Amino acid sequence: MNLIKFFKIITLLIVAAGIVTAVQARSANEVQPILIGSKVPDAKLKDQTGNDVSLHDIIANKNTAIIFYRGSWCPYCNTHLQELAAAESELIELGYQIIAISPDSPEMLNTTDEKHTLSYALYSDSDFEAADAFGISFELPKANIARLKSFGIDLEKSSGGKNANRLPVSSVFLITPSKEVSFHHVDPNYKFRIPGKLLLAAAESSLKFHTK
Repeated sequence: MNLIKFFKIITLLIVAAGIVTAVQARSANEVQPILIGSKVPDAKLKDQTGNDVSLHDIIANKNTAIIFYRGSWCPYCNTHLQELAAAESELIELGYQIIAISPDSPEMLNTTDEKHTLSYALYSDSDFEAADAFGISFELPKANIARLKSFGIDLEKSSGGKNANRLPVSSVFLITPSKEVSFHHVDPNYKFRIPGKLLLAAAESSLKFHTK
């Protein structure tokens, strides 16, 4: 085999690999979240003022609880965000910060913040860089999109004109200061969320394990 043919084959393999990794889960039940013990991938997000921020910069040298939620339009998400806000002071005492990430545009983030008076930071992932990197994004069937629209929910509008057919599975990841996943809760059923007390217990256990 000559070198030109060899490099053509290598190139095709690289392209094929890229295509495979770019394919999104076809449903919430098929997502493959990154494993406990994995290093947290970096991703570009936008803060509530619309500025680009790096996920690695946000979590640098800090114990962090990362909350992925579907958007401000989701009542289950809003309830969960409020419950976690109630547990925030205890998480802070343990040395954690909370950040919440959704496909919402920065403008929608501000609407959510004003509605619930949240003290932790919200970030926009309308390009799905973080959701893809964490392995929790999936494609919505057309029937589901139509159903949401029948309720007056326009995903394209809430995300600032992007990704009208995708969502993240509602998830919680605990991250160590060395950017390692120490715990996660990923449930394909959007109605089921980790209770604040259980998250506190997981955070405390994780902290003890990783500071031995």
